[in-house]
Amino acid sequence: MRRLHAGPAFFCACALLASGCIYSFTGASVPAHLKTIAIPLIDDQSGFGEAGLREDVTRSLTDLFISDNSLQVTDRGTADAVLAGSITTVTDAPSVVEQGEQVSKRRITMTVKFTFQDMKLRRKVWEKNFSNWGDYESGGGLSQRKAGLQEAIRKISEDVLLETVSGW
Repeated sequence: MRRLHAGPAFFCACALLASGCIYSFTGASVPAHLKTIAIPLIDDQSGFGEAGLREDVTRSLTDLFISDNSLQVTDRGTADAVLAGSITTVTDAPSVVEQGEQVSKRRITMTVKFTFQDMKLRRKVWEKNFSNWGDYESGGGLSQRKAGLQEAIRKISEDVLLETVSGW
């Protein structure tokens, strides 16, 4: 009588199939010809009037690209790609209203239009609006408002990075 021997790989495959887990890739990496990216100072056309807003968005985005390490951040003159942006709208509105019409939380929503250009192939890869928000406590003053704004900036930066490095 001959005995069949199944290896550990077979059991792992069966376990994954039985549990319903399927691993898949949802995007591709940056093309090989793109090694560097320039992120010029973001423009602010929102009229929101927040001092340092364009610098905060630019810094957040630059820091995220540096930590991700998919593309090396460099100056515009030598970059393989350019990511340019413009803040189009920023709104600050009540998000949670409690009894007696007291506003307990507010929501800052920001929209930034970005254009990603491949300088090597001399073509626009994409142009999109990215919008996200950050909540903050209503009675917390300017420091709480700034925290809500930073949350919106962080979320937009993550969305832009994801689109740039895996939207291929």
